[in-house]
Amino acid sequence: MHGRLPASQKHAIVTPRLKRSGLDPTDVANFRPVSNLTFMSKVIERAAASQLNTYLSANGLVPRHQSAYRKKHSTETAVLRVWSDVLSSADVREVTLLGLLDLSAAFDCVDHNILLRGLEVAFGLTNTALEWIRSFLTDRTSRSRTVVACRRYSAYCSACRKGRCWVHCCTCSTPPSWN
Repeated sequence: MHGRLPASQKHAIVTPRLKRSGLDPTDVANFRPVSNLTFMSKVIERAAASQLNTYLSANGLVPRHQSAYRKKHSTETAVLRVWSDVLSSADVREVTLLGLLDLSAAFDCVDHNILLRGLEVAFGLTNTALEWIRSFLTDRTSRSRTVVACRRYSAYCSACRKGRCWVHCCTCSTPPSWN
């Protein structure tokens, strides 16, 4: 196995899809980008994820209460765990405060060099495995089925810098428009 993912497997076709049926299709804010990769890319990604999860589990590197990306764990098991903790606290008359964060887009903000360094130092990944993940994260390309242009350029938005913006990003003052 080589420590790289072929460039042909790192190209996505991005298609706008309505967030849910019944929304106005003329309003671009009602769309979300869907990236489609090749079938083989998804097979390779799944195999690599399986190997990484096996390694992390075998070496006790997965946090005990983590529900994501674990067999026999789900959003439901995470909610049940939180509910159990809330009830246990209520039984002993403790005040419970629950803070919820939506980190669904957080991975887009992760510095890949910091992530790779953490995988090396904290999780012991080296050589081929580390190089493969580096290759997986870098030099990805995409092509849009429909071009979207921002009405106002923002130096902070990577989509704006490329001349395309799929969603109303936080740094643009106006939503994008379809061309």
